[in-house]
Amino acid sequence: MTAHSGCGCDAVEQQPLAPYEEAIETLLAQAQVVTETEQLPLNEALGRILAEDIVSDIDVPPADNSAMDGYAIQFKDVNRDGESRLKISQRIAAGEVGQTLEAGTAARIFTGAIIPAGADAVIMQEQTSVEGDDLVFSCAVNRGQNIRRAGEDIKKQQTVIAAGTYLRAQELGLAASVGKSHVKVKRKVRVGIFFTGDELIEPGHPLPPGKIYDSNRYTLNGLLNGMQCEIIDLGIVGDTLEQTKQAILDACAQADLVITSGGVSVGEEDHVKNAIEQLGELRMWKLNIKPGKPLALGLVNGASFIGLPGNPVSVFATFSLMVSPFLKKMQGRKDLLPQAMTVTSAFTWGKPDKRREFARARLVTSADGHAQVDIYPSQSSGVLMSTSWADGLVVIPENTPVLPGDQVAYIPFSQMLD
Repeated sequence: MTAHSGCGCDAVEQQPLAPYEEAIETLLAQAQVVTETEQLPLNEALGRILAEDIVSDIDVPPADNSAMDGYAIQFKDVNRDGESRLKISQRIAAGEVGQTLEAGTAARIFTGAIIPAGADAVIMQEQTSVEGDDLVFSCAVNRGQNIRRAGEDIKKQQTVIAAGTYLRAQELGLAASVGKSHVKVKRKVRVGIFFTGDELIEPGHPLPPGKIYDSNRYTLNGLLNGMQCEIIDLGIVGDTLEQTKQAILDACAQADLVITSGGVSVGEEDHVKNAIEQLGELRMWKLNIKPGKPLALGLVNGASFIGLPGNPVSVFATFSLMVSPFLKKMQGRKDLLPQAMTVTSAFTWGKPDKRREFARARLVTSADGHAQVDIYPSQSSGVLMSTSWADGLVVIPENTPVLPGDQVAYIPFSQMLD
């Protein structure tokens, strides 16, 4: 356990602001993957993280089948010099197994039905006509046409979904297609949250002078629910060092990760940083980014601790940029960091900062129909409306102005928060 004085002049405070890449590296180095697993029915596994490979016990499709409604024939019976006429000998619907196809005959067949033994091509019904019991056609035919082969999609013993995959609807359908009714997933990461500030009041109550509604609690709950976390919500904690320390201890006793909002700056009423220093180890504080400069990373009684700033936009931005990859690693995911896309700027950024900035932004269409990205008019860290208006963040490097037409990096929220 490492303790520092709370005088504001300790070694941590004298360190330079942590660059974004270094901060991410430090965060991910501390994040520990949850090892416990549980079996869930497919219908309850959406959004969870697969704990073991899903290997198919069957070929998909399990047998050669028709790719369309038509007629199964033997290629050798096709008259390549003119009209072909074959007796229709049977009808095979999906789910049925036909008889061996005799030479000189055709089988009426429907999409998904098993190709009968002896047949080696399917002619689509639009290329044929029926005269009595005879099938008549004069189109060109290739051996094997319109037949989906056994194992064409998935082969027996093939790994179809790898451990660490975030399970979307597509993966649930894929698991079902190889006969899996249940999947083994990582248990949910347990996240304890609490909020500091005597000025905070819950929505639904009258707003006295000097108070503000606690929006951060609902933002964080929504973000954590969206990432399939188990939330332990300890509510609002009073602005005293002892209350803050007790809340941290209570949360760390129950959770894998503790997240707070507020109290990580250097004001007289900001007690979170001092509490972490006294209870455990403070490993990082203050980042070279905007918004979100004051962000604390610590360790208390084996549980990780991340202290977010108190400003509403800073909470949302630092969660998206920093907490999300931390949680993804704890969940055992493979896709930890978002992939930025290069987009043309539709805005002017005339006051570059020494910190890397992440501006709330959204994609727009220019007058000539090209994709561009624009930013919210106010980038103040207190303007929560900007997070609802935006659909992502534009990355503005340190000391870099931006003009309309410049190429900028844009990260959709979906890349960070899914």
